[in-house]
Amino acid sequence: MAGVQISTGSGAINTVDDEAISALASGLDGKLIQQGDATYDEVRQIWNAMIDRRPALIVQCASTSDVVAAVNFGREHSLLTAVRGAGHNIAGNAVCEGGLMIDLSEMKQVNVDVANRRATAEGGATLGDFDAATLPHGLATPTGINSTTGIAGLTLGGGFGWLSRKYGMTVDNLVSADVVTADGSQLHASEDENSDLFWAIRGGSGNFGVVTQFEFQLHQVGPDLLSGLIVFPQSQAKDVLKKYAAFSRSMPEELNIWVVMRKAPPLPFLPEDVHGTDVIVLALCYAGDPADGEALVEPLKSFGEPVGVHVGVQPFTAWQQAFDPLLAPGMRNYWKSHNFTEISDGLIDAVVERAGELPSPHTEIFFGALGGATSRPAPDAMAYPHRDANYVMNVHGRWETADEDAGGIAWSREVFEATKPFASSGVYVNFITEEEGDARIASAYGVNQTRLAELKKKYDPNNFFRLNQNIQPA
Repeated sequence: MAGVQISTGSGAINTVDDEAISALASGLDGKLIQQGDATYDEVRQIWNAMIDRRPALIVQCASTSDVVAAVNFGREHSLLTAVRGAGHNIAGNAVCEGGLMIDLSEMKQVNVDVANRRATAEGGATLGDFDAATLPHGLATPTGINSTTGIAGLTLGGGFGWLSRKYGMTVDNLVSADVVTADGSQLHASEDENSDLFWAIRGGSGNFGVVTQFEFQLHQVGPDLLSGLIVFPQSQAKDVLKKYAAFSRSMPEELNIWVVMRKAPPLPFLPEDVHGTDVIVLALCYAGDPADGEALVEPLKSFGEPVGVHVGVQPFTAWQQAFDPLLAPGMRNYWKSHNFTEISDGLIDAVVERAGELPSPHTEIFFGALGGATSRPAPDAMAYPHRDANYVMNVHGRWETADEDAGGIAWSREVFEATKPFASSGVYVNFITEEEGDARIASAYGVNQTRLAELKKKYDPNNFFRLNQNIQPA
C-alpha cells in the first residue's frame, strides 16, 4: 500500500502518501530515517532501556530549517510528535510509538565568547560537549553531573549540579533561546524579546517549542577544583546523615555535598572487601580556591569511620565525568523523587532502613544539595518554582534486565511512600517518570501552573508538543 501509516496526536492512524514523505526528505539538510533503514534502531534508542518505541519517521535534523520543516510536517498531518535532544530523559518522551521523532542529536555545536562570558549551545548538545568548549577557558555554567545528559532537557526542566549553590539553577543562567514554536515560527526569547515565552521555557519542560539554540552566562570556574568522595559503611549511615544535615545547613555556597547510598563500586581507592557492600558516600565539590576548600571539608571525614577517601584537586572536566560509568546508557531505569526543605530525623530513619535493601548493585538513593543561589529568585520569576527546595532526593532504581522490573519498581515505590511525609510539595520535573505524568504535574509546576497553561494556549493551543510533562492549554 502506498504511503506510510503514522500515529496521530489523537491516537488514530493517518496514511501519509509517499509523495509528501519524499518532499520532506528532499528538503532536509539532514536525513529522513524510516523503519528498515540501517541507522533506524541506533537513532531511536535512548538512554533509558525501559523505553523501546518505534517511530514511523525520524527527522535527523542538521539545521534549524530542518526543525521547522519537521514541525510543519507533523502539524499539517496531525502526527504524534516527539522531540529528542540527547535522549537522556527518564520518562522517554524523546521517542514515540508510531509517530514522528524530531531528532536534534546531530545539532550539538557549542561556541564560546570568552570576552563576554557567554556560550551558545545547539539543542542536541550534551553536557560533555558544553564542558569541552567552556572549561578549557576556565569558564562554566551550572549544569548536571553526568556528561551524557542533554543540555536541552536539563535546562528546560530547571537544571542543577555541583555549581548551583554558588551560581544558581541552569535556567537562572539562561540569557536567551531560539525556539521553533508549534506553528513553525522561529522566535528569539529573552528578557527583552518574547519575554513571556522566555519565562515559560525556563522550567516549563518541552511544552512550548523546540529550542534549537541556548545562550548561557558563564562564570570563572577552575579549571581545577577540589572534589572527590568520602565513603562510609552503611552501618554508620544514620550518624553520617544526621551530621550531614546539620553541616549542610550552614556550609558556604561554594561548597556542595551530595549524599549517595548504594553498593560500593570497585573503585581503586576502596579495599576489595568493601566492593559490593552497602555504603554511604559524601560526594563533594568546592567552587573556589582549593586551599580554602580543604579546611572546610576536613571535618567531613569525622562524620564516621571512612572505608575510603579520595579527595583532591583535579580538573573540573574530570569531576563532571566521574559518575559517567555508573550512569551509562543501556540500563533499565525507574525513578521516584521528592523535594525537601530539610533532612529530618524521620526522613533519615525512613531512608536508612530501605537503603539496606537495595534491589540491584546499580540502584542508589541520592540527595542533591541546593539552597544558596538557587533559593534567591522568587518562585514566579520564571516557570521553575521550587526555590524552597534545599535537597532533591532521587530514588534511582536501575538494573540490567526486565526480570528485575517488578522487584525494583516495588522497592522504589516503597521508598517514595516512606519518605513522602517529610517532603515539600514540589518535585523536580526532570525526575518524573512516564507513569507519574499527570498525577504530579501540579507538584512539578507549582504556583506557576495557571500562567503556564495560559501561555501554552498562546504558543501551542492544540497541544502539538504533548510528549513531555504536559501542560494542558488553558
